[in-house]
Amino acid sequence: MGTMTGIAVGIGLALAPASLAIVSAPAAAQALYSDSFQFLKLVRDRDGEKVTNILDTPGQTIINTRDLTTGETAVHIVAQRRDAVWIKFLTDRGANPNIADAKGVTPLMISANLGHIDGVEALLDAGARVDVASSAGETPLMGAVHRRDIALVRLLLEKGADPDRNDNSGRSARDYVELMGSKRLMDEFVAADEARAGNGEPQTYGPSF
Repeated sequence: MGTMTGIAVGIGLALAPASLAIVSAPAAAQALYSDSFQFLKLVRDRDGEKVTNILDTPGQTIINTRDLTTGETAVHIVAQRRDAVWIKFLTDRGANPNIADAKGVTPLMISANLGHIDGVEALLDAGARVDVASSAGETPLMGAVHRRDIALVRLLLEKGADPDRNDNSGRSARDYVELMGSKRLMDEFVAADEARAGNGEPQTYGPSF
């Protein structure tokens, strides 16, 4: 009996370090990233009270924290669920609407691709860059044109989107409208051109140097 007990104890001692390592590694990782993970989880869960408590903590810098895997911020999360109230709440508290995720996608691109006008407007009001482009060079305005979304096209043009900026294929939003032959979309472009001219602004687009 004594021999068997000794063997069991010996096996247990031999296995203990490996077992502890398996258990402690995730715990250490969780401790390291818990603040960011928990904050983003609370945003996903729409727990406004707890998110507010965190953001009210003096000196906090977590509002622009990013998901370790996707690079998403809290603003990406709420843009994906078409939640303009949360977009405004977070940006009012200092969230940066221009941070791109791991794939180079910004919250404005998400809202525009979803056709979520309230979200697009909230992001633009918060300082989102209207002509931010994807890796293919596609701007939110181009996305709205491809969707044939008249209201979104109108909003983006009113907010200063460049109708003549080219994507990687060399075509602009205006080019795509002409290819579609959509009179309703073209009317929006013409109206935007006239409004710009009426404000005394030159009708030139594209980057300035």
